[in-house]
Amino acid sequence: MTAEFKRLGKRGSYRLGELRARGIREPGPPNRLRPWFGRPDHRLPGSVWLALLLLGAVAIAVGALADWWFMPFAAGLAAGVVNRVGNWAVRIALPAVCLMAAAGWGLPLWWSMLAGQPYGAVAREFAAMAGLPGVAVVGIAVTVLVAIAQALVGYWLGRALTPRRADF
Repeated sequence: MTAEFKRLGKRGSYRLGELRARGIREPGPPNRLRPWFGRPDHRLPGSVWLALLLLGAVAIAVGALADWWFMPFAAGLAAGVVNRVGNWAVRIALPAVCLMAAAGWGLPLWWSMLAGQPYGAVAREFAAMAGLPGVAVVGIAVTVLVAIAQALVGYWLGRALTPRRADF
């Protein structure tokens, strides 16, 4: 039994050296690191993707003014489908969808507050009742974060329901 312990970790132990004799080559040197900035086979150009995200932000803003709380989810769902069809990388699309939802929901809320709507007071009350600091910025930030969460869930669902293209 002690002879087996002496063989552990030594070259030729347990016939591991015979793999080369059977035609399996040793791995060569590693490839050089090459920067990669996305997928080269986009079906939609970047300008189209950007225009659709801007359209999504406008749709969310119109929905916010019409009190349609589900619009960030619907815009995220559409962005997920377009992203899957356009074959854009997720690491590029996720921050864009977050920005779309934050701008689409936050800008109309901010504009309404500047126009004299009592959203600031409601946000302070909401933050105080939620146990957060009773500041309007905190209530508005939570509202915008909920819109971002809705858009991300919609984006995930849109990508999950859209079939992948066949790469043959």
